[in-house]
Amino acid sequence: MTGCYIHIPFCARKCSYCDFHFSTNHSYQDKMVNSLCMELEMRAKTWNAEIFQTIYFGGGTPSVLTASQLEKLIGKVKAYYRVDDSVEITLECNPDDCSLENLENWKKLGVNRLSIGIQSFNDEQLKWMNRSHKAADSLNAVQNAKQVGFDELSLDLMYGLPNMTPEEWKAQLLQIIALNPEHVSAYCLTVEQKTALSKWVNEGKLVVSTNEQQSEQFEMLVSTLGAAGYEQYEISNFARNGHYSAHNTSYWKGAKYLGIGPSAHGYDQVERYWNQANNKSYMADLENGKLPETREILSSFDQFNETLMIGLRTKWGVSKQQLFKMLSPDEEWFKIVKEYEDKNLLVQTEENIALTAKGRLLADGIAADLFLIASS
Repeated sequence: MTGCYIHIPFCARKCSYCDFHFSTNHSYQDKMVNSLCMELEMRAKTWNAEIFQTIYFGGGTPSVLTASQLEKLIGKVKAYYRVDDSVEITLECNPDDCSLENLENWKKLGVNRLSIGIQSFNDEQLKWMNRSHKAADSLNAVQNAKQVGFDELSLDLMYGLPNMTPEEWKAQLLQIIALNPEHVSAYCLTVEQKTALSKWVNEGKLVVSTNEQQSEQFEMLVSTLGAAGYEQYEISNFARNGHYSAHNTSYWKGAKYLGIGPSAHGYDQVERYWNQANNKSYMADLENGKLPETREILSSFDQFNETLMIGLRTKWGVSKQQLFKMLSPDEEWFKIVKEYEDKNLLVQTEENIALTAKGRLLADGIAADLFLIASS
């Protein structure tokens, strides 16, 4: 499976916790779309053998695009690349952008999956987050999407928020279950440097939740969604009846993906590239016929460690055969695996290594312990 990711670097406003690359200046949005089209055309020469099964518009906030801008981008992908007839086309969107008119336009253009950034059903929380919507907008967005005929909806929530009680988190989960989406993504609030949230925390204006509170809310997330029929197929992602995100699943399984746009990454299973995270420089490079990228060839150690890290996040775990094609671990590595197995933090078969529910709470630490480091 091969995917195409297109980064739309615009948002209506800056969320207090966000350190993603975007701008709130939309005056050159048309020019940026033209640059994205230039990059799509330039990269087609080396990606024309691939067939895209997924196209994912992320950001930023892709739902700020006009229908004609989105049509232009989808048209360029289909003009320069081979696209599967049953391609999954996902659009990340804010609830306040989900008007019936916008939804109908997206549907006509071939978008068949929406990822709606609800984040919270509490207006006070949305206010300090500086989100552009209110809780009522989220309810209307889901209702409108279903009315237009979108049957692949993913809703985003955040936990670990300041002063959020277990009772309030349970109420948020019950609210999202009541909306009956096929997919839920839930992420723990992280205090990133150089954000408004970081400033408030440092000044004592907001107190973030403790690790114990975050763990409690994570366990409630897994159990509550599980009881409602949602399978945790990746640490932060839950789906009913196999309605996984095909695009993100391809990442976790180590597939190739094309990245388009400022700050976007691409990977062909040998080399990785990442575009510069500066809108003006990105556009200037493309106008001068230059790809705005930095590249690196992944060593066997890099490939092993990345495959391990992302694979352990999923219900499928990581394939031993795939890992051991890259490198052969020593006895100490297998000893560490066995120690985690004895602690009921992971399970292994002849084919796979996967984390248990208990182990998923410690996923990053377990992966780090199993990384292989090249000797100097």
